[in-house]
Amino acid sequence: MPDAGSQRKTQIVIVGGGAGGLELARKLGARYGRKNHDIILVDRNRTHIWKPLLHEVAAGSLDANLDEVGYGGHAARWGYRFFYGALESIDREARVITTAPLMDADGEEVLDRHRIRYDYLVLAIGGVSNDFGIPGVREHAMFLEHRTQADTFRHKLLNACFRANLHRAEGGAASKVRICIVGGGATGVELSAELFNAAKGLQNYGLEVFDESALQVTLLEAGPRILPALDEDLAATAQAELEALGAEVRPSTQVVKVTPKAVHTKDGGTVEADLILWAAGVRGAHGVEAMSDLELSRLGQFVVRPTLQTTMDDRIFSLGDCASCLLPGEERPIPPRAQSAHQMAARVFRNLNRMMAGQAPEAFRYNDHGSLVSLSRFAAVGSLMGNLVGGRMAVEGRLARMAYRSLYRMHILAIHGWLKGSVLIVMGHVNQIVRPRLKLH
Repeated sequence: MPDAGSQRKTQIVIVGGGAGGLELARKLGARYGRKNHDIILVDRNRTHIWKPLLHEVAAGSLDANLDEVGYGGHAARWGYRFFYGALESIDREARVITTAPLMDADGEEVLDRHRIRYDYLVLAIGGVSNDFGIPGVREHAMFLEHRTQADTFRHKLLNACFRANLHRAEGGAASKVRICIVGGGATGVELSAELFNAAKGLQNYGLEVFDESALQVTLLEAGPRILPALDEDLAATAQAELEALGAEVRPSTQVVKVTPKAVHTKDGGTVEADLILWAAGVRGAHGVEAMSDLELSRLGQFVVRPTLQTTMDDRIFSLGDCASCLLPGEERPIPPRAQSAHQMAARVFRNLNRMMAGQAPEAFRYNDHGSLVSLSRFAAVGSLMGNLVGGRMAVEGRLARMAYRSLYRMHILAIHGWLKGSVLIVMGHVNQIVRPRLKLH
């Protein structure tokens, strides 16, 4: 890897097959094919699932096997190559990346360390939850950064629900499944609501005495309110909806320590929990400091110029959650959102085209299209349009639900193209009717 013939081709390597990386690989493959270019997508997973769906996977409301995209098949369809591996280091002088050895669950080596050359490199490795150095978080809390973690959470959730159901059936009516979610952003809020949706359906799947009353969900947020990306009134509406479902929402509550079965707060309180989910903040991937000499932000993200090129190498781009891009006149970097990754991928695609044609790259312009949050099937809130009209339009109810669903449809079209994407959207509607409401395996 790569084959001898590819040495004469312009080789573009994309590390990370998330929303932005996969969209970019498709566009480049569709534009150039394999005749004079070699487009290589590197990812540590074999399949892709849209990250904003992970809370549904975690709650069992979505069967990821039906919605994931296999990189191998997608690569064959769109004219790029997929390499199964994880980034270990970047040699800028030699223009080579090295992937780390991959091990299976038994510790046996699946793939050895590998070197892949590049003419242009795009870093789209995503980010991780920010533990802020709080003791016990990484040891005792769970995260929703990729599908494996979502599956792990679902398995533990179901085991806890079955135990509580058995205890209630034997007369222990007060038995509850205690879940503490730290972080009042979109992930924490959406998961809180999705858990109650799942609990409502468990009675139809063999848990005869289990319902949403057996669920005890506590949502902690260090800031003064949940959903800081939304207007204050919309955030208040979302909190009221969660509390109506039965969740306890506690803003202005700072966590100082996490132990195996409890979250300890700065005010001296303790939230006992069977499951602890950490969804507070986004930072660069762990160990990124050792991968290269590229400039990093204080949160471990690759610092990029407005063209999305890294500050130290014009041939290396970065996009999505792993990139820190402060545009002229702005006080904060571009926020780590799915819409940011989508827009960045489009700009990197255009800039690669320009550079290969001998033209100068152009600056990225971020268009804030607003924020939407789904409270499962119960409600949705958000703001639309953003700076497109110089302000925000608050939306709730059915309009917000329709807008929220459209986000995933746009992602499907971006990674599959209009023809196949439209077919998959129609198939998705059919699957909602015929497939089970919950995934219990």
